This record gives sequence, C-alpha cells and structure tokens, in this order.
Amino acid sequence: MQTMTVVGGGAWGTALATVAARAGLDVMLWVREPEIADTINTTHENTAFLPGIPLDPKIKATTQVADLVGLDACLLACPAQHLRAVTEELSPVLPKGALVAICAKGIEQTSGKLMSEVLAETLPHAVPAILSGPSFAADVARGQPTAVTLACREEEKASALAETIGSATFRPYWSPDVVGAQIGGAIKNVLAIACGIVDGKGFGESARAALTARGFAEMTRFGTTLGAARETLTGLSGLGDLILTCTSTQSRNMSLGQALGAGETLETILAARNNVAEGVYTASAVRKIATERHLDMPICASIADIVTGAQSVDDAIASLLARPFTAEL
Repeated sequence: MQTMTVVGGGAWGTALATVAARAGLDVMLWVREPEIADTINTTHENTAFLPGIPLDPKIKATTQVADLVGLDACLLACPAQHLRAVTEELSPVLPKGALVAICAKGIEQTSGKLMSEVLAETLPHAVPAILSGPSFAADVARGQPTAVTLACREEEKASALAETIGSATFRPYWSPDVVGAQIGGAIKNVLAIACGIVDGKGFGESARAALTARGFAEMTRFGTTLGAARETLTGLSGLGDLILTCTSTQSRNMSLGQALGAGETLETILAARNNVAEGVYTASAVRKIATERHLDMPICASIADIVTGAQSVDDAIASLLARPFTAEL
C-alpha cells in the first residue's frame, strides 16, 4: 500500500491520518467542512478537533469524493450514526475488493445493526475490517504507545494493513472476530456514561469499580449472544477499551456522564460540544436488542432511559440500587 484514505476529519480521523503518514504513506483525509480542509492543507493542523498537534504535510485534506479515486485502503473514522450515508457516497469510487476498516464505535440507532452490517449493505464489494481498542486520539497523534485490535476475516489483507500502518508505537493485533471487536467498542461507550455519572455524583472509586465490573458482565452477555468470542471481549477491543474509557475524563462519554451526574441536562452538554459521544445514540439500540434477545442489561437500559428522558439520573440510580440480590455468575 502506497496511499491511504481516511474518512472523517474529527480528532480520531486526524489521529489515524498521522499514523498512516508516520508509516510513510501519502494520506488523503476526506472531511465535510471546507474550512477544516483549508486549515489542514495550509497550516498542517486541525485546530477545530485536534489543536496543538502538528500534522505531516503528506496529509492532504479534501471535501471532494472524486479525489479518492484509486485508493488502496480506507479507514472509516466518521461517527457511527453517519456511517451509512458516508459509505453510500463512497460507493462510486471504491474499487471492488478494497479493504475498508471501520474505526467508528457504535450501533446504528435506527436499525440496531452493527457497523459491519451497515457496510455490507452500502459497500457489498468491500472487504470489511474493524479497528478498535483503547486509544485516545491525542495519544495516538502524539505517537504515544497504543495497541488495538484489527479484526478481519481475511487474515492476509488484515496482515497487509497491519504491516502498512503498524509501528513501534501503534500496534495492531489481528483477530478474525469481526462481531466481537465491534461489541466491545459499542457497549463500553454506554458504560462509560454510567461511570461518569458515578463520578459526577461523587460516589467514589469503589462504586465505579463495581459498575465497571458489572458492566463488563453485561458486555460479555450481550456479545456472546450475538456471536462474539469471549477471548475478544477480554482483549483490547473489549476489556481494554472499557478500562480506558471508564477511568479517564479524556473519554467523551465519561465526561458527558460526569456532567449528567453533576446535574447538567443532556441538551446543554451536547450544545456545548463539537464532538460526538457515541454512547448517547448507541444506548437505545443496545436496549432494543437486549429486549428482543431477553438479555438482562440493567446498566445499559438505565443509560438508555436517562438519555431518552424516560428516567432521571436519580431515579435510574435508585432503581439499580433497589435490584434484588442475586448470584454473581
């Protein structure tokens, strides 16, 4: 691979563009906003989403899908709820058999479908992969050591991508478990909101640890029902990502939960941000799937109630703490 296309000019897409440029690739970064493209091309910085981090001049930004013709591989870093529309736009320029790595973490709210299922509908001739794991955009962009899961059923193509973008400080580990790699990234965003609420309410470290552990039980229950391997859920894209996002305010979802726990409204929190907290939109999709599959997921269901306005934060907490005592396993 000599070139790399990264779709999405937010913090994560920009960070992945730095990974590809650091590996010696020519990078085309497809963004929506003309002003962001102009800034990246002229000042070599994404001041809107990743300020203070210089970008390699090999990263070229564009708003035109026609500029993506001839791409060798594609990293999809657009928000999960926009992936369907974005990939439909990509369809005319994507070569048959091209590797498309989904880097968004979420479940489509309207359909309840995983991102790979959406991709199968919009880009059926692409080879799907999932890039997921414990990784904050700023850490990756600065070249801090990071390890992620690269899930793809075609090991040869996955290995080629890993060799192309991997480095001493960005280490992709291959897995064939495309479903499992998505489940961890999606569920941990919902659970991070819950852990943020615990912090915002001042409940202490013990409460957050208990919530994280019980949340992981829900993730495992959900994932194995949908066909994920337990080993994937205990790996980088599952437990690893859960630990990161439930322990740091760098997490958009955890910081949103903190604000909810402190008494702010969801509308006020979202209005003050220029980034996306995927857990807000994934929560209701998770609850819907769990209900259909008869899965007990009280933490995720409570977050869905909170973000949809069906329950207040205090009422959701009271309901969780009033649940009957049961066996751990």
